[in-house]
Amino acid sequence: MDLKQVEYMIRIAEENNITRAAEKLFLTQSALNQQLLKLEKELGTPLFHRSRTNWRLTEAGEVYIRSAKELLRIKKDTYNQIRDIAETRKGTLSIGLTTGRGITMFGEVYPAFHQKFPEIIVEPVEKRVRELQTMIAEDQLDIAFLTLTVEERTRDVYIPLCDEEILLVIPSGHPLSACAAPPGEPYAVMDLTQLRYEPFVLMDKVSTMRSLATRIFREAGFQPNILFETKNNHTITTMIRANICCSLIPAYYAEHDPEGLACFALPSHPSWQVAASYKKDRYLSRAARYFIELGREYWGM
Repeated sequence: MDLKQVEYMIRIAEENNITRAAEKLFLTQSALNQQLLKLEKELGTPLFHRSRTNWRLTEAGEVYIRSAKELLRIKKDTYNQIRDIAETRKGTLSIGLTTGRGITMFGEVYPAFHQKFPEIIVEPVEKRVRELQTMIAEDQLDIAFLTLTVEERTRDVYIPLCDEEILLVIPSGHPLSACAAPPGEPYAVMDLTQLRYEPFVLMDKVSTMRSLATRIFREAGFQPNILFETKNNHTITTMIRANICCSLIPAYYAEHDPEGLACFALPSHPSWQVAASYKKDRYLSRAARYFIELGREYWGM
């Protein structure tokens, strides 16, 4: 099999459109179509159901693409193992990061990584947690740094980096803020029901944080009054400082910029994990392992 041709076919399958695939590959549509026709002639059967807007895999195409992805995985694992044996320290490393603190961590640890592996080309990708999980499963990322509960793990490999508590946060001007512990002391505990009638701003429904928040409210026995939803924890802390709402947020966001926030632990002390993930049965290169170790140091384990 021609590996370049294999990559072309996978791209058509991913885009479901030969025009978009050609654009992503920096090829003319005619050149890409010639490659497809050549392969289909060799195989004696079409790989795609053609239409103007949507190209779907035939049964033969599904078999081909499944094997093609495995072939590229074997190639990458083989090259990574040989490079580690030869200590060439070359290649690429694609890293999935959550928006916000994921890229902050990357900026902190990348200089140390680059010093040790200056010829490794790093490709950072910022996505939501579930999108990153999908990319790991589909071999589109080497590793990813995720925040999630144990129940939200997929069948891939997860390396815990730290446990993080979820805090109840209210404006510092709220009447109940006087109950908060002084800076530097353990958080005072507050029952969530004391804020039953307060407005909340929460992460949106597709986030892992929202799944955890929903469970916390369910255990507290009430549905929150949700003012609006957002994709960004920084938006939430900004709204809290403006005396607009209360929220449940990861401790990271409260501890890195506590001004204007009154923070409380919940009676059950809910938490989740910051974890590094990679595809099950994939070879983890020396460079990838080192980046994970840098992440572990960053998160304090």
